[in-house]
Amino acid sequence: MLLIVGLCNPGTKHARNRHNVGFMAVDAIHARHGFGPWRKRFHGETAEGMLAGEKSLLIKPQTYMNRSGQAVGEAAGFFKLAPADVLVIHDEVDLPPGKMRMKTGGGVAGHNGLKSIGSAIGGDFRRLRIGVGHPGVKERVPGYVLHDFAKADVDWLAPLLEAIADHAPLLAEGKDSTFANRLHEAVAPRASDGRKAGSASKTEPKSTPEAAAAPADPGERHDGPLARGLRRLFGGRG
Repeated sequence: MLLIVGLCNPGTKHARNRHNVGFMAVDAIHARHGFGPWRKRFHGETAEGMLAGEKSLLIKPQTYMNRSGQAVGEAAGFFKLAPADVLVIHDEVDLPPGKMRMKTGGGVAGHNGLKSIGSAIGGDFRRLRIGVGHPGVKERVPGYVLHDFAKADVDWLAPLLEAIADHAPLLAEGKDSTFANRLHEAVAPRASDGRKAGSASKTEPKSTPEAAAAPADPGERHDGPLARGLRRLFGGRG
């Protein structure tokens, strides 16, 4: 079983915050793969479904970010999951907006949600780090991540969330490096001949400690249903 955690702060006032990008990603997976209805469980909102034939549970902790481990620990304990069965999707200020990295284990870099989860289940869980950029001064980070994404961010955020949803079954298969490469292919700027950059290679990549995906081309508009929904959410035209 795979437990996919979207880190967030609960409540409508936080729904568009940079800190809640994990919440947005889990919602995109939920919508794309026909998961069951959300229900209150394990101090969070959970939904059950299947990815690549593997039973999977989505969870959005409702305990605020610095107590995320309470929800994750209860769910992991109930299903007797190892840290490797847990994937946490979270914001990362040390990556540029729209850049992603897959990682297993490691430090928490001051992220209170990761710190709480590490205390509950150990640090060897899997992570999808979504870059939201850095305000430039360490003291401004808390306020920065608790502010909403800018309207212009939808141009990279929409294709990124769509790609995460499209390729989520690879996560259930444990193909984290392949998943990261698929994200790269989906959101990379288009090559001069019209193909996605990096699309020529079909070779299965070797597993690496970290696999990166590049940001979307800001000049390329995405008009899928998720993109239109995000634009409405952020006050833009649908």
